[in-house]
Amino acid sequence: MKRISNKYILILCLLAMASACKKGLDYKDPNSISPDNVWKDANMIKAYLTDIYGIAMPGWDLSSGNNTDEAYNSPTSMTAFSRGIISVDQTNTSMNYTVIDKSNFFLDQLATVPATVLDPAVNARYQGEAKFWRAWTYWNMVNAIGGVPLILHTQDATNFSSLKVPRAKTSECIAQMVKDLDSAASLLPGSYTGADYGRITKVAALGLKGRILMWWASPVFNPNNDQTRWQNAYNATKAAVDAATAAGNGLVDNFRSIWYNRNKEQIMVRQYDFSKANGYVPFNNVRPIPFTNNATDNNMPQLSLLMAYPKKDGSFLQLSDTSNFDQFMTDFYANRDDRFYATIYSGGTVYPTPDIFIGETTRSTYWMAWAMKNGGIRTDSNINRVIYPAGASTTNYSSFRYRRIDTTQTGPQSATGVNGNTMWWVPMRYAELYLNYGECANEVGKGAEVLQVLKDIRKRANIIAGANGNYGITASTQAEFRTAIMKERQVELAYENFRLGDLRRWKRYDVLNAQGTRKLLILTLKEGAPLPGKTQTIMEPAVRANFKFTYVSNLDGAGYSYNYDLNHWFNALNPAQMSTEPDQLPQNKEWGGTFDPLQ
Repeated sequence: MKRISNKYILILCLLAMASACKKGLDYKDPNSISPDNVWKDANMIKAYLTDIYGIAMPGWDLSSGNNTDEAYNSPTSMTAFSRGIISVDQTNTSMNYTVIDKSNFFLDQLATVPATVLDPAVNARYQGEAKFWRAWTYWNMVNAIGGVPLILHTQDATNFSSLKVPRAKTSECIAQMVKDLDSAASLLPGSYTGADYGRITKVAALGLKGRILMWWASPVFNPNNDQTRWQNAYNATKAAVDAATAAGNGLVDNFRSIWYNRNKEQIMVRQYDFSKANGYVPFNNVRPIPFTNNATDNNMPQLSLLMAYPKKDGSFLQLSDTSNFDQFMTDFYANRDDRFYATIYSGGTVYPTPDIFIGETTRSTYWMAWAMKNGGIRTDSNINRVIYPAGASTTNYSSFRYRRIDTTQTGPQSATGVNGNTMWWVPMRYAELYLNYGECANEVGKGAEVLQVLKDIRKRANIIAGANGNYGITASTQAEFRTAIMKERQVELAYENFRLGDLRRWKRYDVLNAQGTRKLLILTLKEGAPLPGKTQTIMEPAVRANFKFTYVSNLDGAGYSYNYDLNHWFNALNPAQMSTEPDQLPQNKEWGGTFDPLQ
């Protein structure tokens, strides 16, 4: 199936050389380097591995929420997949072996590097890092389509028959990933300091193992609820949490700080730096328009996410309770757990940015709301006004904005609105590992353990413990805890690319379908009420009394509603890729083929 030529290997080496042209390397022209020299220089070996990191480490996905009930980008931006429009041609996954090829080549070459070139302890650590990235990449493919061809060494382009590798069973792929991660965990340290901070650790390896085995135990892969899988997942996720705790990881006190600097919650992290070329995230497409530069907002929270955050007592708002709507608005804005304020920007509150934007001063209230005039929407617009122009962008519909924006940094275009920032992306953190462990504990009947996980997560969010010390948690049965864990993951891990996967793991797309359309509450100035002053905020009761909520039942318009297909839980294999080796790459059963991703 996979073919890698000597020429391709040479290209890989030269790419590594180019990325390694820095202090410690004396080559004036990296393109003239012989590939053999890579394995005679410790700096070049490290540079090759760093190149794998650069390809494999994920970064911010600034529109991920549009795929679920977390957010929307604009009216009619609901994806075809969300609407049940699927086909082999558009609902498929291509197998990408770039990182696997590079990792295999790296591991094969490391086996030949003498101790005089690379310290054996460093060699072993590098092996662990490469095995992690190989497992990580295999999992991204297996998660989407099931079993794929397992290739664990550099292929010989002169041996054509050896290049034809068929799809392995999903169970075989899972076993290989677990083997790689167990090996990696045995070779890696628990933590790093200094310039090595952010490299893969033992905790990351065990965390990924736990994540994979939890998926393998979940209904999407385990429809018969084989309890052996859940027990294995419980053992793995508990081992990951124990290793993380031993390495000094844990929940940070301030939820907001997780993405701003080094801290004990980070297990994997992609660090951004304004001082380096392209070292920042282009956040211009997720900030409110007056605070951005030539872009529109994406990932604007929709009603389901806004309602998912608990109140300070741990209970949930009820939209159906309109008997005291003033109290509802008070609770909505002023009585939520800390994660709401760290995640959602609400119009009528101070947008705390040091950036300079034309015509206004910094740290002033930015109002995002509607004011009705003559039966319609008022048509002038500016910062610190309660009104939007007719026909403006979809931001008009939302009183809330994208989460976790780094408002302490100014970007290269701050004079006209920030175009980027250096918030780090954290693809794995302690809270996820802890919630994984709690979920698996529940599935093996350890209710006390899952309750403790939920209590600890909510305690960090500054939810009140209450008289019974349960932080508003009312669950007592396995089914109730299952629901509680799902709800907690929805808010704790919002916008971190978990929501759709969690619903898919449990084969619960029906949760989205039941919502029908994407909805919102719009903050609206009451008729005849005065505009708020420049420094007034929605948190003030007297100001809030001048507003009401307008319920928008469909953000997208006719023809747009959730209609996830409940008969397709895996993607199709890319038809073009299949056509190269049809005898080795059968299509998945869900898409008319013979390959069973559950085996």
